[in-house]
Amino acid sequence: MTEIVHVSAPELVTYADDLAGLLAETVDEGSSVGFLAPLDRETAAAWWRERAADVEAGRIGIWIAREGGRVSGTIALVRAPLPNARHRAEVAKLMVRPSARGQGLGGALLSAVETYAATESITLLILDTESGSLAEQVYRKAGWTKVGSVPGYAADPAGSLKPTTFYYKELAAP
Repeated sequence: MTEIVHVSAPELVTYADDLAGLLAETVDEGSSVGFLAPLDRETAAAWWRERAADVEAGRIGIWIAREGGRVSGTIALVRAPLPNARHRAEVAKLMVRPSARGQGLGGALLSAVETYAATESITLLILDTESGSLAEQVYRKAGWTKVGSVPGYAADPAGSLKPTTFYYKELAAP
């Protein structure tokens, strides 16, 4: 059975190696999550460990999906830093192991973040994803609204510039 948990900074450090495997696997299979291929696990683990200070400070929230002690997915919520933007946050780094896809895990991770955001008085979520990616289906199914696309916004893991589509979702105030 898959369990989705919001991790603390020490827990993030504990899971860094497993999250590194997920990140490297996601990049290797071609998903655009901010890294170029090949991504070695040591670099990926260091990246996750570096997020611990932001988790500790409450700037980022990270959830993991685990099954049998192994991380099968993750998602992050990045709070807006400015006083006039405390009502919004960015959803980032939604990743599901290729072997765990098609079972609703991406939607479950997204739902966990949305539920948490609403309890924190966050009423607007934003995100971006590579245009035409499978992730777009997850966001549309979860009721996100497409804003538009920007050509050549980010490079895919192979280094080719690809368009990025931006989405938002309004949440009910608590």
